[in-house]
Amino acid sequence: MCAPRPRNHSDHSPTRGISAWGFLLELAAGIATFMTLTAGNLSQAQTSYLLPPNEIVDIIDVKPDPAIVWSADAKWGVMAERNAMPDVADLARRMLPLAGTRIDPAANGRFQTDFYHGLLLRNREGDSVVRIPVDPHARIGSISWSHRSNVFVFTKITDGGTELWHVDVTNPTHPVRLTDRLSTVLQGIDWTPSGQSIVCGLVPKSRGSEPKPPSVPEGPIIQESTGTKAPARTYQDLLSNAYDEQLFEHYATSQIAIVAPGQPELLVGEPGLIDFAAISPDGDHLLITRLKKPFSYQFPSEYFPRTIDVIRLDGSIQYRVADVPLAENIPIEGVRTGPRSIQWWPGFPARLIWTEALDGGDPKNKVDHREQLWYIDAPYRLAAVPLLKLKHRFSGLTFFAKSKLLMTTELDRDRRWTTSLLHDLESPSASPKVFIDRSVRDRYGDPGRVLVKPDAKGFSIAKQSGDWILMAGVGATPEGNRPFLDRRDLNTLNTERLWRCSPDHSENVASLVEFDGDELLVITRRENLTEPPNYFLKDLKRDEEKRLTHFVDPTPQLRGIKKQIVKYQRADGVPLSATLYLPANYQEGEKLPLIVWAYPLEFNDASTAGQISANPNEFTRVGGTSHLSLLTQGYAIMDDATMPVIGDPETMNDTFIKQIVDAAKAAIDHAVGLGVADRNRVGVGGHSYGAFMTANLLAHSDLFKAGVARSGAYNRTLTPFGFQSERRPLWEAKDVYASVSPFMFADRIKTPILFIHGENDNNSGTFPIQSQRMFQAVKGNGGIARLVMLPYESHGYRGRQSVLHTQAEMLNWFNQYVRDAK
Repeated sequence: MCAPRPRNHSDHSPTRGISAWGFLLELAAGIATFMTLTAGNLSQAQTSYLLPPNEIVDIIDVKPDPAIVWSADAKWGVMAERNAMPDVADLARRMLPLAGTRIDPAANGRFQTDFYHGLLLRNREGDSVVRIPVDPHARIGSISWSHRSNVFVFTKITDGGTELWHVDVTNPTHPVRLTDRLSTVLQGIDWTPSGQSIVCGLVPKSRGSEPKPPSVPEGPIIQESTGTKAPARTYQDLLSNAYDEQLFEHYATSQIAIVAPGQPELLVGEPGLIDFAAISPDGDHLLITRLKKPFSYQFPSEYFPRTIDVIRLDGSIQYRVADVPLAENIPIEGVRTGPRSIQWWPGFPARLIWTEALDGGDPKNKVDHREQLWYIDAPYRLAAVPLLKLKHRFSGLTFFAKSKLLMTTELDRDRRWTTSLLHDLESPSASPKVFIDRSVRDRYGDPGRVLVKPDAKGFSIAKQSGDWILMAGVGATPEGNRPFLDRRDLNTLNTERLWRCSPDHSENVASLVEFDGDELLVITRRENLTEPPNYFLKDLKRDEEKRLTHFVDPTPQLRGIKKQIVKYQRADGVPLSATLYLPANYQEGEKLPLIVWAYPLEFNDASTAGQISANPNEFTRVGGTSHLSLLTQGYAIMDDATMPVIGDPETMNDTFIKQIVDAAKAAIDHAVGLGVADRNRVGVGGHSYGAFMTANLLAHSDLFKAGVARSGAYNRTLTPFGFQSERRPLWEAKDVYASVSPFMFADRIKTPILFIHGENDNNSGTFPIQSQRMFQAVKGNGGIARLVMLPYESHGYRGRQSVLHTQAEMLNWFNQYVRDAK
């Protein structure tokens, strides 16, 4: 649908008799040596891509159903055709990693690997479908509907740049190209209030050729600290020298313009490093963010200095909201000081609203209120007006048709608690109503999200009929997810259930068609174990429905797969769960090789840690690098086996190892107890933090025969300013950082482990060197390991050759060391 402007086993003792920090110090020299070794020391060889068995290839190669992008009124949908995976050649295009952004220099935009290749316009019922005339080999990057629902635009990436095309629903076979110079390195697009034209960034016509690299260095690269704390997460793709700076400026510089069919470009202001541009509800002002020097070699561009201004359409500055310095001294899990989250307030011609930290941006500071909201109206001659104070950290705003009604959402970091308050600004003395108040991990208590729509000017407000608004939620229950749609009275806060997914389906609200009194029409997306996802038009008042799409099962060979949510307990009584999959040809009483696949999550208490988060009725799809492909090869799988790490957010990682080992043992015990798994043939796997978990399980238990660790981080001293939800820096928790780092216990890993990593991983913390050095540590200590580095791949693997190779590697590894284990 149209996206309204948001505008804004049991015997283990991992550290017994060991001082982990002392051990770390003893290894420091060795670690430093590891860091200087070349790839040639890894005894690695270039090889051709592998293929898994044909039955896996056939499943992975299945073309997905078209994505449907519904208009705001859901009368129209753009069906966007796509392929299962790009070729590695698409990933091998030139890419510039600069300032935390991956730039496609040919496209003058962010580097993209997945594209649509065909577009069809259909009316809601599907009795009229028209193909948009686009080259079948075109790379279509994005689609955006106007809030008027009568036109949409799409981007087309060519070898010469990015084009922006405009399609009118009354004449869809004649799209109009608005520009062939679209720049999306920093800036996106924004519909004007008329819904007919676009605010965007263009490549300046005056831009010259790409700067050439210096033939010799102009001098050393120098960074300096002046005694102010500047903790930094391990960001990737950062600037590293003056030439990088030149390239970044060259490709990130854009010219703000307003473009429309049949009209000349309206250029606004001068070209610059425009990071954001949003037009006001009255259409007369632009809120823009412009980056400036000095750039940082330690932080990505979102931390760079910037000015935030309101400008007129002639480019002149009308009001400076903030002049923001380099944000390098932000505390861990803190925020910068000064105006943040600046956005237009719907319902006012040109009112700005923002928040500012009252605690210096530091969550450790004890204050009565952490945030102050402000607003200011055009023509911005008077001082900004203080609006509301928030007790905890600001995390969002919800606007309503009644412009004097406002809902604030705040986050209590210490309790991991979210609160939404409803404020009637016409009665400032009245206490706000508590609209939502719950643990962010409490799935069962989640009342859902407020459904929003674009107003007449294209700004996001709550969908409302009288005093009622709509809320849609996942509907987590002990039996699995049952999505719902509720309405809630803004005066009484009474809630009425309008619809709930049946217990034998998985169905979600995809779009709202009509909400007027008792009239309620919605589009849902429904599936079950045997029926693929399809869209339905539901009349909730009359309890009628009409099927809108007829997508068929692309992989009927998977339908015999058995799937159920299983529940069990950890040794300390914490409830756990997993989705247990059994092969289509499974025979009762057969004990299969088992794979446990998991990803640890942090919780404050056991009650929320044990809540179910899956839906047993989802249609089973196997695509990409999914480990569920192993079901075709005779494995049982405990998928998404819960690995909760419970405790005080400040110290929970002190017991990380024991908690995940106990959870893993409980999962295996349950599968064995059900009679479906062979205890002597169990493997484990995970991706990212799940890979970190996998390596730790192999280092601190003998529960498994083999492991697969993809795109992980294994030496936490290389992420010294926190990782995942760890809040303490290394220097405040040295023993913890060492004790949870499987790299420090590589000599204990005698269970075969397969490491897979993308050579271009840009995820914070999971540098490719993490897998390279972990492999070398296991190999150097006589362990059984294999390292696979995938060319051109990032944190997740997309290229068809890489995906199929990963499937082959996982299957070969588990077959050799789990299925065929002696």
